[in-house]
Amino acid sequence: MPPSSSDRLNQIGNEYFGRGLYTEAYDYYQQALACDRQSGDRRALVATLGNLGNVCAVSGRREQAQQYYQEVLELQKVLGDERGIGTTLANLGNLRTDAGEWEQARAYYLEALDLLIRAGDDAALAVLYSNLGLVARETGDYDQALAHYERSLTLMRRLGNQAGVADAYRMIGKTYVLRKRYDDAAACALTSLGISRRLRDELRVAGACYLLAGIREEEGKIAEAAELLERVVAIDRKHQLPKLEENTRRLEALRERAGREAHQA
Repeated sequence: MPPSSSDRLNQIGNEYFGRGLYTEAYDYYQQALACDRQSGDRRALVATLGNLGNVCAVSGRREQAQQYYQEVLELQKVLGDERGIGTTLANLGNLRTDAGEWEQARAYYLEALDLLIRAGDDAALAVLYSNLGLVARETGDYDQALAHYERSLTLMRRLGNQAGVADAYRMIGKTYVLRKRYDDAAACALTSLGISRRLRDELRVAGACYLLAGIREEEGKIAEAAELLERVVAIDRKHQLPKLEENTRRLEALRERAGREAHQA
């Protein structure tokens, strides 16, 4: 069966989305939406509205994303798609997380959790447990955060998702930092760094180095912290990441502090 106009338009939109060209992606998704409204194909409409919600979410248009996701949710309920409902609830939770509305985010995530457990969707659950860990960490429940991150780690390993494993170790390390368990935090950061290097994933390498730099600074190992942050800044500059200026200022401060300490020694 040849692809429909909506399918082709969504595919082009997805290609733009993957390249970070969100305005172009949005335009193609809107064209697909017009096709779906005209055809009345509910399943196609769910896919297109979901794409529109995603592109609005990543480009900071949370309220617009909320409207698209809510329409998706109503259609999924009509279709009886429990796994889809779980995914959409998780997306709604992500919007509230981005806004720092932790209790609302938790409510969406917990509702999604029951559905995704019933559906047996381990890939979605691995991400959802990590999101629940973030909410718990940001609201000061570090024990609960660690428990959620450990569940995410277990599922990522089962799925063979090494990038997800690296992320889980970094999140666990961040939580240990908040509890001032620096040895445990460093062990997690180094594990994440090792996996990220094997994957040749520079952005994850930068994330692990950034975490480890903070740990070494807390431990008073300023020269090592500066060396780690240098790697982060180099990757920031290569990829023109948004924290380049902030991390460059922090690196300069660490270098000055390391120089003073070396001079005093």
